[in-house]
Amino acid sequence: MITITPTITLEDSDIEMQAIRAQGPGGQNVNKVSSAIHLRLDIPASSLPQEVKDTLLNTKDSRISNDGVFVLKAQNSRTQEQNREDAIVRLKAWIVSATKKQKPRKATRMSRAVKARRGEAKKQQSVRKSMRKKVDI
Repeated sequence: MITITPTITLEDSDIEMQAIRAQGPGGQNVNKVSSAIHLRLDIPASSLPQEVKDTLLNTKDSRISNDGVFVLKAQNSRTQEQNREDAIVRLKAWIVSATKKQKPRKATRMSRAVKARRGEAKKQQSVRKSMRKKVDI
């Protein structure tokens, strides 16, 4: 069982990990060893709470397929085990960030003094620029 937050947990059976060959340079070893990890999470079929599932499915993330399967590729490390751990950490971080509720924006207004200072600065800039014009005699 993977604990994401104290209230959100994920069963090990919900996650499917597959070892694949990593991309990029690596010499002779890169063509023989499958060290990268494809992590798949079927969001609708997972053991997550329903409101978390709905939130995750409504996020605009290119890693979520039309079927609701989240696919994550971890290939930063040289070993398969480190890539597995990295994939799980990144999955946890993604779920936490997607389920975090944003505080509502509080509307603010400029004070009268700020408006006056801004207007005065604009007038000074206008005078400065008008002094640069050619003098018409």
